[in-house]
Amino acid sequence: MPEGPSVRKFQLLTSPFVGQVVAKVGGSSRKLSVNDLNALRLQDSQVHGKNLYLAFVAAEVGPTGPTAEETALQREVACVAHCPAQGQQGQAAAPYPHSQDEELQDPQHSRSEAPEAAESRGNWLRIHFGMFGSVRANEFSRANRANKRGDWKDPVPRLVLHFESGGFLVFYNCRMLWCSSPRADPASDILSVEFHRGRALRALCAPDPICYTLLDQRYFSGLGNIIKNEILYLARIHPLTPGSLLALSDLEHLLDCAVQFSSEWLHNKLRGQGLHPQVYQKEQCPLGHPVMKGTFGPSGGFKRLTWWCPQCQPAVL
Repeated sequence: MPEGPSVRKFQLLTSPFVGQVVAKVGGSSRKLSVNDLNALRLQDSQVHGKNLYLAFVAAEVGPTGPTAEETALQREVACVAHCPAQGQQGQAAAPYPHSQDEELQDPQHSRSEAPEAAESRGNWLRIHFGMFGSVRANEFSRANRANKRGDWKDPVPRLVLHFESGGFLVFYNCRMLWCSSPRADPASDILSVEFHRGRALRALCAPDPICYTLLDQRYFSGLGNIIKNEILYLARIHPLTPGSLLALSDLEHLLDCAVQFSSEWLHNKLRGQGLHPQVYQKEQCPLGHPVMKGTFGPSGGFKRLTWWCPQCQPAVL
């Protein structure tokens, strides 16, 4: 499923539509009555970890303004649209069809990533993306290859929002639920300026295998399987190493890798650049060593595919 950097980019695609009124709706969602969104104003757009939240109000209620961080990232997106050398002209406002990042998504999720149950109807729409989930602005996703049956069928959107301005947003492969407010803890969001390093370090010190702890969204919201595999390789830590056996300096370095890798991935996405993993879904690491693959996860929880280099990431005995 899309990880924190991807969902944050989705939020940046929706933010220019804040303040606009929905003129027409469509989509294949069965759990959401899409017609309820008709004639509502998109008041706010927020991202928390792997979840996107959209606030809708009656059309006469005015919008809220973007944060300073959102404004800076929006400028970066706009720069790509006007700088063909960095990205394809006119494509910055939407993800590329079946981009490399989409191809790398992992279909499984850990228990801590599972969507919450539906609650009473509020004015916030919580969007949780599945495998190949995405958001597109002013364009639809088109098939660029045949499916398993040999058919060339375009993906079917779960939700389409047409606005009075003439623009539209399209949401693919996602779960949508109404909620009263965003369920968020910025201190756990690895891409938030409020990320709490001290709390994250304490979590990493647990005796559990380090690859389990990294996927715990209570402490590392937005960190997914791709980021987990890559930062463990960058920090040269075996995925099954108990956190309690690692030196504090090693855990601090791992945390630095998590924040830096996630931030760089986000900014590369905004520039239209793809992800180039070093061990995730690879047969060899950059040094030419064979990469091993295993499925690991807590007892009774979801198991996740993990790639590591035994030579660069030796087991701690």
